[in-house]
Amino acid sequence: MVEDSAQKTAEIAAAQVAGEAPAPATANTTAAAESGEQIVDPWRVQGAVVDGKQVAIDYNKLIEQFGTRRIDQALLERLERLTGHKPHPFLRRGLFFSHRDLTQLLDRYEKGKPFYLYTGRGPSSGSMHVGHMVPFIFCKWLQDVFQCPLVIQLTDDEKFLFKQELKLQDVLKYSEDNARDIMAFGFDPKKTLIFSNLKYMNTGFYQNVVKISKCITANQSRATFGFVDTDNVGKMHFVSIQAAPSFSNTFPKMFGTKGDIPCLIPCAIDQDPYFRLTRDVATRLKYPKPALIHAMFFPALQGPGTKMSASDPNSAIYLSDAPNQIKNKINKYAFSGGQDTTEEHRRLGGNCDVDVSFQYLRFFLDDDEELEKIRQAYSSGEMLTGELKKKCIEVVQKIVKDAQERRKQLTQETIDLFYSDEKPDLFAKPAPVTTKS
Repeated sequence: MVEDSAQKTAEIAAAQVAGEAPAPATANTTAAAESGEQIVDPWRVQGAVVDGKQVAIDYNKLIEQFGTRRIDQALLERLERLTGHKPHPFLRRGLFFSHRDLTQLLDRYEKGKPFYLYTGRGPSSGSMHVGHMVPFIFCKWLQDVFQCPLVIQLTDDEKFLFKQELKLQDVLKYSEDNARDIMAFGFDPKKTLIFSNLKYMNTGFYQNVVKISKCITANQSRATFGFVDTDNVGKMHFVSIQAAPSFSNTFPKMFGTKGDIPCLIPCAIDQDPYFRLTRDVATRLKYPKPALIHAMFFPALQGPGTKMSASDPNSAIYLSDAPNQIKNKINKYAFSGGQDTTEEHRRLGGNCDVDVSFQYLRFFLDDDEELEKIRQAYSSGEMLTGELKKKCIEVVQKIVKDAQERRKQLTQETIDLFYSDEKPDLFAKPAPVTTKS
């Protein structure tokens, strides 16, 4: 989910690229691949091919294709009025760009009625990468400004089912390591549950999994996700497991047994097919539909027509990387939007839309004015690619170092609190937290 963002921020697409597992292919994605059109689904993220070159993802086309709503200025202004906080840079810069039913959720919040956040992580390696930070940075801001609970699903079962080479002990270890990475984002442990699918279950959770399973046919699952007869049955069943945390009575100790509290799911847009199906099921089960807020993809170092993956070390900067590793990866692999020669670059300028270093600054450089100055300088040719990469290296090194330091400071008491679903006074409203805009 945002994963790859609450995605979770799914990395299955990259596993296919690396040849680790066969990629399901629906009729739509097969036709798109043959015609050179862009492909975005839970398994593949690939920009269109124009004149033999892969281009960036067209998010306007995705809004039209998926039938979502754009996050416009009016919605941002309403968020600021309701929370008293300037919208997060991810929102101001359009990095979270579309939604389903966010306006209805804000209607509910305005009436003093509760909601919770749901996101997740599919642990496919021992360390998360900087792209995985995006949904968690955003969820931290949402939790602070709305003072709402958060549940984070670690889909270690999914990774075991979808990656034939992974052993159960591998994904369990990855799950523990990734959980500590997530805890270091500064969530309120009294309002946040982090759980592993392979370790956590309760009566309400399993009953919802069964009820959801009964609502989804094998044909629906194949049509939505492209599963084939040679896929193991667990792949189709996993859809129900990822859907279950969308319903509040999956966590009866936290939210009670009624199932009447809706959730907001920040996720990358490739996860939308999972939750479209979940929203259909919600109607049949008489549960509130989950609201969604969609993020753009965090690009791989090789370019904006892809997304970063923990499965490909040359495409990813890990939260465990040392400063020199970060420097070397950005200098060596980060796709440049600059021209072939200094003279041409000074004359024509660089293309910020495809330059990976600039795109990373869009996510991680807090100062809007500084970002705009960099954009103008690079686009005009005043700033060279080497100078832009140097700035990117400084910013990314700092956020990774800060995450590493926070992780070291975790205590066992705090870790245990994150794993516990015993959380009284979840919807108490303490004094608002001051957050950096």
